[in-house]
Amino acid sequence: MARTFLIRGMICGIVVGLLVFAYAKLFGEPAVDGAIGVEELLAKASGEVPGPDLVSRDLQSTWGLFTGVMLFSTAIGGLFSLLFAYAWGRMGKLGARASAMVLAGASFVAIYAVPFLKYPANPPSVGNPETIGYRTELYFGMIVISIVAMVAVLNLSVALAQRMERWHAALIGGAVYLAVIAVAYAVMPSINEVPEAFPATLLWSFRITAVAMQLILWGGVGLLFGELTQRSLSHRAVPAAAARRAT
Repeated sequence: MARTFLIRGMICGIVVGLLVFAYAKLFGEPAVDGAIGVEELLAKASGEVPGPDLVSRDLQSTWGLFTGVMLFSTAIGGLFSLLFAYAWGRMGKLGARASAMVLAGASFVAIYAVPFLKYPANPPSVGNPETIGYRTELYFGMIVISIVAMVAVLNLSVALAQRMERWHAALIGGAVYLAVIAVAYAVMPSINEVPEAFPATLLWSFRITAVAMQLILWGGVGLLFGELTQRSLSHRAVPAAAARRAT
């Protein structure tokens, strides 16, 4: 079953990855080009001499973007399938479609939305190159905290659901998760390396596009994976029902 889920998830990742690439090409690349243009203007104003590009911008915005998006989407699809294989049967009476969408929503929140709110995405030209390693460590640290908190809260909600209504158990679990994240936000250091001269509208456009790409990815994978899994289960149920009637 896990192998079937893994293959299905990776296929879903590939299909949704095409949509993500199209969106990134249409809406993301103009923001990146604008950010690079601002960087060049700021560098020129300060007298800096721009260095040579190791990879041409044309290659970055076409095959480079396509390769990166497809690899990432396929990996996310595979990861989602493994999460689904673990969660399947542990989410009460939810069907495959509902389970997939709930899992996709929880994954989007824990893996992307919560870390993004603390450390939002910046265009490639924004930020001090000397702090890339430090900023990356903080970002992935926030992801780990969010995932661990989400898993713990989901287990807590399941345990509480045996003693009280599911709605109340879910509310308590959500409150605990928000409390943990609030503490993490307060403890983790803040990073703001956006130059004051950088256009706010351009920065906002880039970040909105980044969030939209993740929404398309997680929502698309959850929707497609849930639909395919539901149909697969339905097809298996029909022969089983026929066999029971025959006996």
